[in-house]
Amino acid sequence: MPAGMKINSYGEAPPVSPERKRELLLFEKQASIHFKNIGLLNLAFSHRSFANESHDSVDNNERLEFLGDSVLGLVVANWLFVNLPDLDEGDFSRIKSFVVSEDSLAEIAHSLRVDNFILIGKGEEFSGGRTKKALLADCMEAIFGAYFLDNGFKNATELIQRLLVPQIRIVLADKHRKDYKTLLQEFVQKKYKTYPRYSVVKKTGPEHDNTFWVEVQVQKKKFGPASGGNKKEGEQAAAKIAFETLSQN
Repeated sequence: MPAGMKINSYGEAPPVSPERKRELLLFEKQASIHFKNIGLLNLAFSHRSFANESHDSVDNNERLEFLGDSVLGLVVANWLFVNLPDLDEGDFSRIKSFVVSEDSLAEIAHSLRVDNFILIGKGEEFSGGRTKKALLADCMEAIFGAYFLDNGFKNATELIQRLLVPQIRIVLADKHRKDYKTLLQEFVQKKYKTYPRYSVVKKTGPEHDNTFWVEVQVQKKKFGPASGGNKKEGEQAAAKIAFETLSQN
Protein backbone atom coordinates (compact mmCIF):
# COMPACT_ATOMS: atom_id res chain seq x y z
CA MET A 1 0.00 0.00 0.00
CA PRO A 2 1.45 3.41 -0.93
CA ALA A 3 2.39 5.80 1.84
CA GLY A 4 -0.54 7.69 3.21
CA MET A 5 -3.18 5.89 1.15
CA LYS A 6 -6.64 7.38 1.61
CA ILE A 7 -9.15 4.80 2.89
CA ASN A 8 -12.42 6.25 1.62
CA SER A 9 -13.34 8.96 4.12
CA TYR A 10 -11.76 7.14 7.05
CA GLY A 11 -8.35 8.81 6.88
CA GLU A 12 -4.82 8.45 5.56
CA ALA A 13 -3.58 5.00 6.57
CA PRO A 14 0.08 4.45 7.43
CA PRO A 15 1.92 2.54 4.71
CA VAL A 16 1.73 -1.26 4.88
CA SER A 17 5.08 -2.78 3.96
CA PRO A 18 5.37 -6.54 3.38
CA GLU A 19 6.79 -6.90 6.89
CA ARG A 20 3.99 -4.82 8.40
CA LYS A 21 1.41 -6.85 6.50
CA ARG A 22 2.79 -10.03 8.07
CA GLU A 23 2.43 -8.42 11.50
CA LEU A 24 -1.18 -7.41 10.82
CA LEU A 25 -2.02 -10.88 9.55
CA LEU A 26 -0.55 -12.30 12.76
CA PHE A 27 -2.82 -10.02 14.80
CA GLU A 28 -5.82 -11.11 12.75
CA LYS A 29 -4.96 -14.74 13.48
CA GLN A 30 -4.58 -14.06 17.22
CA ALA A 31 -7.87 -12.16 17.35
CA SER A 32 -9.70 -14.62 15.04
CA ILE A 33 -10.84 -11.83 12.72
CA HIS A 34 -10.26 -10.87 9.09
CA PHE A 35 -10.13 -7.44 7.48
CA LYS A 36 -10.98 -7.05 3.80
CA ASN A 37 -9.04 -3.75 3.92
CA ILE A 38 -5.86 -4.36 5.90
CA GLY A 39 -5.05 -0.65 5.74
CA LEU A 40 -8.06 0.11 7.91
CA LEU A 41 -6.69 -2.18 10.62
CA ASN A 42 -3.31 -0.45 10.32
CA LEU A 43 -5.02 2.91 10.79
CA ALA A 44 -6.62 1.60 13.99
CA PHE A 45 -3.12 1.00 15.35
CA SER A 46 -1.87 4.49 14.44
CA HIS A 47 -1.44 6.49 17.64
CA ARG A 48 -1.36 10.29 17.56
CA SER A 49 2.34 10.31 18.52
CA PHE A 50 3.19 8.15 15.48
CA ALA A 51 1.14 10.27 13.09
CA ASN A 52 2.75 13.46 14.40
CA GLU A 53 6.28 12.11 13.91
CA SER A 54 5.65 10.37 10.58
CA HIS A 55 7.36 11.66 7.44
CA ASP A 56 4.30 10.52 5.49
CA SER A 57 0.95 12.27 5.59
CA VAL A 58 -0.96 9.83 7.81
CA ASP A 59 -3.82 10.15 10.28
CA ASN A 60 -4.22 8.82 13.80
CA ASN A 61 -6.82 6.40 15.11
CA GLU A 62 -8.88 8.86 17.16
CA ARG A 63 -11.83 9.06 14.77
CA LEU A 64 -12.02 5.27 14.70
CA GLU A 65 -11.78 5.27 18.50
CA PHE A 66 -14.77 7.63 18.70
CA LEU A 67 -16.80 5.34 16.45
CA GLY A 68 -15.69 2.18 18.22
CA ASP A 69 -16.67 3.60 21.60
CA SER A 70 -20.24 4.09 20.36
CA VAL A 71 -20.45 0.64 18.73
CA LEU A 72 -19.05 -0.95 21.88
CA GLY A 73 -21.56 0.82 24.11
CA LEU A 74 -24.49 -0.19 21.94
CA VAL A 75 -23.47 -3.85 21.70
CA VAL A 76 -22.91 -4.18 25.45
CA ALA A 77 -26.14 -2.35 26.32
CA ASN A 78 -28.14 -4.52 23.92
CA TRP A 79 -26.63 -7.74 25.32
CA LEU A 80 -27.48 -6.70 28.88
CA PHE A 81 -31.03 -5.72 27.88
CA VAL A 82 -31.71 -8.99 26.06
CA ASN A 83 -29.95 -11.44 28.38
CA LEU A 84 -30.58 -10.00 31.86
CA PRO A 85 -34.31 -9.20 31.96
CA ASP A 86 -34.46 -9.26 35.76
CA LEU A 87 -32.04 -6.35 36.20
CA ASP A 88 -32.98 -2.68 36.15
CA GLU A 89 -31.41 0.36 34.52
CA GLY A 90 -29.16 1.04 37.50
CA ASP A 91 -27.75 -2.49 37.37
CA PHE A 92 -27.19 -2.15 33.62
CA SER A 93 -25.29 1.10 34.11
CA ARG A 94 -23.01 -0.31 36.80
CA ILE A 95 -22.19 -3.45 34.78
CA LYS A 96 -21.65 -1.51 31.58
CA SER A 97 -19.43 1.07 33.30
CA PHE A 98 -17.05 -1.73 34.30
CA VAL A 99 -16.96 -3.79 31.13
CA VAL A 100 -16.28 -0.77 28.88
CA SER A 101 -13.84 0.79 31.36
CA GLU A 102 -10.20 1.51 30.69
CA ASP A 103 -9.11 -1.36 32.94
CA SER A 104 -11.36 -3.87 31.21
CA LEU A 105 -10.43 -2.84 27.66
CA ALA A 106 -6.72 -2.71 28.52
CA GLU A 107 -6.98 -6.25 29.89
CA ILE A 108 -8.55 -7.41 26.62
CA ALA A 109 -5.87 -5.56 24.65
CA HIS A 110 -3.16 -7.36 26.64
CA SER A 111 -4.79 -10.72 25.91
CA LEU A 112 -4.62 -9.93 22.17
CA ARG A 113 -1.06 -8.53 22.47
CA VAL A 114 -2.21 -5.22 21.03
CA ASP A 115 0.90 -3.60 22.55
CA ASN A 116 3.05 -5.48 20.03
CA PHE A 117 1.25 -3.94 17.05
CA ILE A 118 0.57 -0.30 18.03
CA LEU A 119 2.38 2.33 15.97
CA ILE A 120 3.66 4.97 18.40
CA GLY A 121 6.19 7.79 18.25
CA LYS A 122 9.67 7.58 19.73
CA GLY A 123 8.85 9.89 22.63
CA GLU A 124 5.80 7.82 23.57
CA GLU A 125 7.87 4.63 23.20
CA PHE A 126 10.53 5.90 25.60
CA SER A 127 7.92 6.89 28.20
CA GLY A 128 6.44 3.39 28.25
CA GLY A 129 3.51 4.08 25.95
CA ARG A 130 2.99 0.44 25.04
CA THR A 131 2.13 -0.36 28.66
CA LYS A 132 -0.25 2.57 29.28
CA LYS A 133 -3.76 1.36 29.96
CA ALA A 134 -5.39 4.41 28.41
CA LEU A 135 -3.46 3.99 25.16
CA LEU A 136 -4.29 0.28 24.95
CA ALA A 137 -7.97 0.83 25.74
CA ASP A 138 -8.25 3.59 23.13
CA CYS A 139 -6.61 1.38 20.53
CA MET A 140 -9.03 -1.43 21.35
CA GLU A 141 -11.96 0.92 20.68
CA ALA A 142 -10.35 1.98 17.40
CA ILE A 143 -10.09 -1.68 16.36
CA PHE A 144 -13.81 -2.14 17.11
CA GLY A 145 -14.59 0.94 15.01
CA ALA A 146 -12.43 -0.25 12.13
CA TYR A 147 -13.91 -3.74 12.22
CA PHE A 148 -17.43 -2.29 12.17
CA LEU A 149 -16.59 -0.26 9.04
CA ASP A 150 -14.84 -3.16 7.34
CA ASN A 151 -17.11 -6.08 8.30
CA GLY A 152 -20.45 -4.54 9.29
CA PHE A 153 -22.42 -4.41 12.52
CA LYS A 154 -23.21 -8.14 12.73
CA ASN A 155 -19.57 -9.23 12.69
CA ALA A 156 -18.54 -6.36 14.96
CA THR A 157 -21.23 -7.46 17.41
CA GLU A 158 -19.92 -11.03 17.38
CA LEU A 159 -16.36 -9.82 18.03
CA ILE A 160 -17.33 -7.50 20.87
CA GLN A 161 -19.57 -10.08 22.52
CA ARG A 162 -16.86 -12.73 22.28
CA LEU A 163 -14.42 -10.42 24.08
CA LEU A 164 -16.74 -8.56 26.46
CA VAL A 165 -19.32 -11.12 27.63
CA PRO A 166 -16.67 -12.89 29.79
CA GLN A 167 -16.07 -9.51 31.45
CA ILE A 168 -19.81 -9.17 32.08
CA ARG A 169 -19.89 -12.60 33.71
CA ILE A 170 -17.01 -11.59 35.99
CA VAL A 171 -19.08 -8.61 37.17
CA LEU A 172 -22.16 -10.77 37.68
CA ALA A 173 -20.08 -13.16 39.80
CA ASP A 174 -18.84 -10.12 41.78
CA LYS A 175 -15.20 -10.94 41.07
CA HIS A 176 -14.34 -7.69 39.30
CA ARG A 177 -12.31 -4.75 40.46
CA LYS A 178 -14.78 -2.53 42.31
CA ASP A 179 -15.59 0.97 41.13
CA TYR A 180 -15.19 2.54 44.54
CA LYS A 181 -16.07 6.05 43.34
CA THR A 182 -19.52 4.83 42.29
CA LEU A 183 -19.95 2.78 45.46
CA LEU A 184 -18.96 5.73 47.65
CA GLN A 185 -21.20 8.17 45.81
CA GLU A 186 -24.22 5.89 46.10
CA PHE A 187 -23.54 5.27 49.80
CA VAL A 188 -23.00 8.94 50.66
CA GLN A 189 -25.95 10.11 48.62
CA LYS A 190 -28.27 7.63 50.33
CA LYS A 191 -26.97 8.12 53.89
CA TYR A 192 -26.05 11.81 53.98
CA LYS A 193 -27.99 13.27 51.00
CA THR A 194 -24.78 14.81 49.66
CA TYR A 195 -21.83 13.97 47.39
CA PRO A 196 -18.12 13.20 47.94
CA ARG A 197 -15.67 15.94 46.96
CA TYR A 198 -12.23 15.04 45.60
CA SER A 199 -9.10 17.19 45.53
CA VAL A 200 -5.52 16.61 44.38
CA VAL A 201 -3.30 17.58 47.31
CA LYS A 202 0.03 17.06 45.54
CA LYS A 203 1.84 15.54 42.56
CA THR A 204 5.18 13.78 42.84
CA GLY A 205 7.64 12.23 40.40
CA PRO A 206 8.87 13.29 36.95
CA GLU A 207 6.46 15.03 34.58
CA HIS A 208 6.05 11.99 32.31
CA ASP A 209 5.39 9.68 35.26
CA ASN A 210 3.53 11.69 37.91
CA THR A 211 1.99 10.21 41.03
CA PHE A 212 -1.24 11.96 42.04
CA TRP A 213 -2.17 12.19 45.73
CA VAL A 214 -5.90 12.63 46.20
CA GLU A 215 -8.14 13.03 49.21
CA VAL A 216 -11.91 12.85 49.37
CA GLN A 217 -14.18 14.78 51.71
CA VAL A 218 -17.50 13.45 52.93
CA GLN A 219 -19.35 16.13 54.89
CA LYS A 220 -16.58 17.50 57.12
CA LYS A 221 -14.41 14.38 57.26
CA LYS A 222 -11.47 13.86 54.90
CA PHE A 223 -10.07 10.50 53.80
CA GLY A 224 -6.63 9.90 52.32
CA PRO A 225 -4.57 11.13 50.67
CA ALA A 226 -4.19 8.08 48.45
CA SER A 227 -1.96 7.76 45.42
CA GLY A 228 -2.46 6.77 41.78
CA GLY A 229 -0.67 6.95 38.45
CA ASN A 230 -3.23 9.50 37.29
CA LYS A 231 -6.01 11.58 38.86
CA LYS A 232 -8.69 8.92 38.28
CA GLU A 233 -6.62 6.20 39.94
CA GLY A 234 -5.93 8.51 42.90
CA GLU A 235 -9.63 9.23 43.25
CA GLN A 236 -10.45 5.52 43.18
CA ALA A 237 -7.86 4.81 45.87
CA ALA A 238 -9.19 7.60 48.11
CA ALA A 239 -12.77 6.47 47.51
CA LYS A 240 -11.82 2.93 48.56
CA ILE A 241 -10.51 4.18 51.91
CA ALA A 242 -13.60 6.31 52.50
CA PHE A 243 -16.10 3.67 51.42
CA GLU A 244 -14.58 0.86 53.49
CA THR A 245 -14.33 3.12 56.56
CA LEU A 246 -17.84 4.55 56.33
CA SER A 247 -19.58 1.31 55.38
CA GLN A 248 -17.90 -0.59 58.23
CA ASN A 249 -18.87 2.11 60.71
